[in-house]
Amino acid sequence: PGPMRIFLTDDHTLLIGGLIKIIHSEDDMEVVGTAGSVKQTMDRLTQLKVDLLITDYNLPDGDGLGLVQRVKRKYPELKVMVLSMHDEAHLVKEILKEGIDGYILKKDSHSELISAIRAIRDDKMYLSSEINNLLVKGLMGKEEPRLLTNREREILTLIAKEYTNREIAEELFISERTVETHRKNI
Repeated sequence: PGPMRIFLTDDHTLLIGGLIKIIHSEDDMEVVGTAGSVKQTMDRLTQLKVDLLITDYNLPDGDGLGLVQRVKRKYPELKVMVLSMHDEAHLVKEILKEGIDGYILKKDSHSELISAIRAIRDDKMYLSSEINNLLVKGLMGKEEPRLLTNREREILTLIAKEYTNREIAEELFISERTVETHRKNI
């Protein structure tokens, strides 16, 4: 059937470059397009034949959840994997409900990424081991019934001290946009 055609959505050019390198080192998969936003992704998907969309959760013009919902409505056959740094149980569960095919973390290994792509190609669902552990803990009731994640509580504490988004980002070594996403979730 030829190599699996993969589309990448992430607004970090370096990350996209790295993913293209990893994917192109495999004979049975290729990157056919990339985008840095929800809008660009929706525009480009109309012009390309794609088997798998790999997207980040944080995008400049929306979030992965909104993108997945739109893609699943318009292209029900298209497989979708989320590649994110977000490992908060509530976010993961919310996006899994949309019928995605895989969820792995940006800190996972190259081989985990390739295993995930191959599993999805074979119509299996793939969750990285850390995401699996997170969900199993939730099933076993080990998940504290908290309203906020640890990171959200850290951010809330700094908001209470009247820090700006930029100051919070510097304090916690995260991007300003990540701070905005957390604020929105809080």
